[in-house]
Amino acid sequence: MDSMIDVIKRRVSVRTYSEKAIETEKKQKMLDLLNSENKGPFGNTVRFAMIDLTEVEKNEVKSLGTYGFISGAKLYVVSAVKGSPGDMEDLGYCFEKVVLEATSLGLGTCWLGGTFNRASFARRISVSYDEVVPAISPLGYGRDKRAVRERLLRSFARSDQRKPWEQLFFDRDMNTPLVRDSAGDYASALDCVRLAPSASNRQPWRIVKQSAPSAFHFHLKRTMGYDKLSARIDLQRVDMGIAMCHFELAVRDLRLAGRWVVAKPDLETGNAEYIMTWMES
Repeated sequence: MDSMIDVIKRRVSVRTYSEKAIETEKKQKMLDLLNSENKGPFGNTVRFAMIDLTEVEKNEVKSLGTYGFISGAKLYVVSAVKGSPGDMEDLGYCFEKVVLEATSLGLGTCWLGGTFNRASFARRISVSYDEVVPAISPLGYGRDKRAVRERLLRSFARSDQRKPWEQLFFDRDMNTPLVRDSAGDYASALDCVRLAPSASNRQPWRIVKQSAPSAFHFHLKRTMGYDKLSARIDLQRVDMGIAMCHFELAVRDLRLAGRWVVAKPDLETGNAEYIMTWMES
């Protein structure tokens, strides 16, 4: 069985899908995960459903998608969460676990963020008045060869580029880049954070490492000009949850004990917003 670090390294966004049906056993594994209690670090429960879209709904996805469109996908995973502190982070955290499970089964996915509450597929899962639907993903087998337009979309979205280590990870304060050797056993976990998908590949996470005991303070550095989609849907906070998921799964793989806590450090962080801390135990 592959480690989660290997799965994280293997995950890519797939936008072009084949007609091959998902095997019953794999589909059931995905349904079992979707129907389990999916709770994030802030304690919010994220609701998931797998739906088969009609042609009309597929065209609707193309019009609502954020940075490209999906070709050939029949099944979609839809997420919903009630408004509460940490809701966007918890949705990102839980949904990325779904994405990585699909990857481990050899299935393709692609994060699509948007304001999907009025879409017909949101009605199909009976979204309540206090829930929002910030993200969906196709689910299926990718074509062996990427379509030309998919390659162009990946290039446009800068999907194969990542910010350098020194722009994302810091030592004791946000003025001192973290030297890889100083990260010790956690270097691989930070590598996994660096590989996390994010809206328009903005990578808004900034992490400050402190020692004795080791603590990693996650902050959100918002992208100028990248606005919230609505008062309740904030994709850059969803991105933070995805990064937190990658970090925790990698840490578990590395057999390093710790937990999520709210422990805002006394640091000068400029315009970066404190989100949460991974505390070694």
